Amino acid sequence: MKLYSGKVSAVAEEVVQVLAAAGDIEAEEPKEAQLDVEAVLKEYLRMDRELNDKAKDVLDQRKLPYGQFFKIKKTMAEERGFAVGEEVLGWLANQILEAFMHSPHIDEVFADDATLRRKVREILKKHMAVDDQLDEEVRRRIKNLEEGTQSWDIEYARVMEQMKRKHGLE
Repeated sequence: MKLYSGKVSAVAEEVVQVLAAAGDIEAEEPKEAQLDVEAVLKEYLRMDRELNDKAKDVLDQRKLPYGQFFKIKKTMAEERGFAVGEEVLGWLANQILEAFMHSPHIDEVFADDATLRRKVREILKKHMAVDDQLDEEVRRRIKNLEEGTQSWDIEYARVMEQMKRKHGLE
């Protein structure tokens, strides 16, 4: 699962709309509340990029195989109180709830944390599952090639880039 920068506004808008429509939150200025959620998501993307770059640097400095990338990134993330992998949905949901509690644009929060967290996680999961959908679509388009071959890898990367551009991702 991955959050694309092109999806940040859509995710933020849906979070505020769904929670406000359900009566879980009250926001006089929903657009401003949406910007608060966007700020959380953009900070997540910034920090994730930073961790990726630093983990790559560590791999290069220590001459470690790329297979160690996630382990190093996870260690660095834990040191900073950041989440990667399967923990991202919960971490982002918590960050968004924190933003609601401190935002001058959220007038009132009526629902309990568990309910809010569940609803926010569902929205995030829906938007972050785009990777799986893209993968399926790309595989359908290159089904004539044998997976695992060099030509399949090259064509997969090319078609994936096309599909990301088509859908306004990254």
